[in-house]
Amino acid sequence: SSSSSSSSSSSSSRSSSTGGGGGHKKKSILNRIKPGSFKSSTKIEALMEELSTMQQRDPGAKAIVFSQFVTMLDLLEYRMQLGNLGCVKLRGSMTLEQRDTAIKKFNSDPNCKCFLISLKAGGVALNLTAANYSFIMDPWWNPAAEYQAIDRTHRIGQHRPIRATRFIIEGSIEEKIVQLQEKKKLVFDGTVGGDASSIAALSGEDMHFLFQWEFYMHLYMPL
Repeated sequence: SSSSSSSSSSSSSRSSSTGGGGGHKKKSILNRIKPGSFKSSTKIEALMEELSTMQQRDPGAKAIVFSQFVTMLDLLEYRMQLGNLGCVKLRGSMTLEQRDTAIKKFNSDPNCKCFLISLKAGGVALNLTAANYSFIMDPWWNPAAEYQAIDRTHRIGQHRPIRATRFIIEGSIEEKIVQLQEKKKLVFDGTVGGDASSIAALSGEDMHFLFQWEFYMHLYMPL
C-alpha cells in the first residue's frame, strides 16, 4: 500500500448495513457467494488492519473508503459486517433521500466508523468532515478524481489532520496506473494555466503505456 501519511488494522464497533434494509441487491456480487464460503483478499485485510489501527489511535476517528468498483464496495461492506465494524455505503444509483440518510448516519452515529463510497459518486457535493481518514482501494488513471474524492474530508469545519492511504498491488497494472497518474500530473503542471483536458483524457498513448508487455513479462518469467 502507498500512503500520503502512514498506516496499518483489525476491527471493532457495531455492524450496520447501508441505507436501505437487509438482504443484498439483485445484482450484488454477494448473491453469487455461498454463505460461509466468503474468502477475503490481501487488500481487504490490509484495509481492516488500517481501520483497527485507526481506532486504537483515536476511538472517535472515522474513515471514508473509496473504490471505483461497486462490487468491491459490496465485498468491503460484507467483510466489515463480519468484523462487527459499523459502516454505510454510497452508490451513484441511490436516491437523494437514501444519500441523505447514509450521510446523516455517518456524521451522527458514533458506532458508524466507515463510509464506503464509489469514486465517482464521492466526487460531487459531499461534505464529510466527520472523517479524518481516507482510503483509496484501487487507483484511477485520472488523478483529479482521487484528489477530488479525498477533498471530501478537507472541507470547512475540518480541524484535524487528514490521513490518506492508497492500496497498490506491487507488480500489477495498478503500479502502471500510478505511474500514468504521475505522468499526467507532470503534463498538467507544465501547461500554462493547467490544461484540464490533459489530465482528464485517456489517450491511445496512455493505453499503450498501461499495457506494455515488457512490464508484465518479468512477472511471469521462470527463474
